[in-house]
Amino acid sequence: MSLTANDIRQMLRIATGATLGFSLSKLFNWPNGIFFTVYPMLLLGLVPIINAHIVRQFIASALFCGFAVLVLQGLFGFHPILMSILAFAMFALLFYQMSRGAHFLFGAMSVVGLSIQLHFASYSATGLGLYPLIFSNFLAVTVSLVSAYIMHWLFPDVSARTPISRAAKDAASVRHEVLLCATVATLSFMVFQILDLQDSVSAQAASILILFPLCWKAASMAGWQRAIGTLIGCNLALAAQLLLFTYSQILVFPILVLWILTFVFSRYHVLGGGMPGIGFGVITTFGILFGQSLAPNQDLVYSALYRFSSVCVAITASLCLVYVIHHILNRFAATRHHTFS
Repeated sequence: MSLTANDIRQMLRIATGATLGFSLSKLFNWPNGIFFTVYPMLLLGLVPIINAHIVRQFIASALFCGFAVLVLQGLFGFHPILMSILAFAMFALLFYQMSRGAHFLFGAMSVVGLSIQLHFASYSATGLGLYPLIFSNFLAVTVSLVSAYIMHWLFPDVSARTPISRAAKDAASVRHEVLLCATVATLSFMVFQILDLQDSVSAQAASILILFPLCWKAASMAGWQRAIGTLIGCNLALAAQLLLFTYSQILVFPILVLWILTFVFSRYHVLGGGMPGIGFGVITTFGILFGQSLAPNQDLVYSALYRFSSVCVAITASLCLVYVIHHILNRFAATRHHTFS
């Protein structure tokens, strides 16, 4: 397939927006650089346009995550069972929004943001309290929205885009998707808490991202694509670290490398119709590694090696859960998915 003029403009928006967020977080030493690098990728990659409806969803996502983290961790962090039940309820609400389609971006951004923030908030070893964590998320959302408008102004589409039509689903399919994804997301959160995997935020995020297709048949392909994208992304990040060597401490060089790698591999993302696949897995791997692991006194070699191994384990375990829960839900007419055969 060949790239259209709109595709090239979107590639420029994704690469430049993510690099801008990364640069600002490092220049001003803002905590949680992962938010500032990955959020622009999600906003500019999952939706190729910007309008009031998208902005409202993005802002609502930040407000929802901030409130949810304060309630779950601030009030019920001492009670793991009750906290897990509430987390399931919130995940179910978010996946319901994704399944219905009209507020897919709100649900997708909130699921990722809530998962990452709950992960960070659960460990005092991060050195961050709840309020600084929530503030950094709000700041990242603000920076991402402003940069998105700037990117669409600098690199506007050449021609009007055809709106994406979503197929209607019956009530049983919606119930199936909500119960399936909310259960897996909650179990993922519980496992990472019980095993004290505080350095595995990328693996937990991967276990959430493969749920975006919302059903087993698509999630199995998404998991495979995510694993391939992570492998490619980690290897290229390692190659970039070896190429830069000690020059990775000079900010301009990581900025150039991040922009080039994101621009090149966003091509595969836009050619795939903008849905999370191998290309999206590659660029979000860059975003997580550069945003979270590249610091003045730290390289990303260990992080890249650990990330790939932990992500593969997380994806495999999550897909096994998806497969089992999918077949259990399909035993009942009230929760049988339309892809059942």
